[in-house]
Amino acid sequence: MQSYLSSTRHPWTAFLFVVPLLVVYEVGVVMLADRAGASGLRNGADVWLRGQLVESGIRFPWALPGLVALVLLVRTWWAWADRPKAPLTAVFGTAVESVAFAVGLWLVARNFRPIMEAFGVPLADVSAAPTQPVPADQLIRFVGAGIYEEVLFRMGLFSLLCVLFKFSLLPSFITVPLAAAVGALVFTAAHHIGAHGEPVVPVVVVFRAVAGLLFTALYQFRGFGVAVGTHAGYDILVGVSVD
Repeated sequence: MQSYLSSTRHPWTAFLFVVPLLVVYEVGVVMLADRAGASGLRNGADVWLRGQLVESGIRFPWALPGLVALVLLVRTWWAWADRPKAPLTAVFGTAVESVAFAVGLWLVARNFRPIMEAFGVPLADVSAAPTQPVPADQLIRFVGAGIYEEVLFRMGLFSLLCVLFKFSLLPSFITVPLAAAVGALVFTAAHHIGAHGEPVVPVVVVFRAVAGLLFTALYQFRGFGVAVGTHAGYDILVGVSVD
């Protein structure tokens, strides 16, 4: 009998969990575009991935979500023989885990500086500007961030780094941790570079690197669905909270 842990990690569970979120995000962006503008609702990873497709000559609006769904289907087909016998139960478990991890990460984020100082790692006393709750019609972009940032940085970059390091001269036992560390640093840097990058605030930069490592660990050990759900759930919690 397949265990709960393996059933929630299976690609079929990820497909059933992520694709509805993908549809909600894409339809939501289209429906709300008249008020906010589609570019204002799409997150950075989504915009960047779409830009790469356009540069490759693929301009169909639904090409990116279709490609993500196709990749998940191919991964499902590859592991079809081991699919969970109760997929809806696995999807429900994925949702529960995602909420639990998201709340936990949100609580850590709100107390990150004193936590680090308790471990003897003082951070510069530089505070970000007080945050304001995000308008409800803007929350849809956090769902997209959970999906497309995990596609780009975990399914894409982390997996690619694992393959590259595997075929390098590095010892096998450090390839995954090294790929996770490099991926987390790139994930962090991507939020702070470019014309639309966020200000470099030490506590935010360090926390984002830690969050990148957590998302990678969830992707590796709990599956793509839990990583997506946790990321989206955390972003939504941050968006609706007030400091």
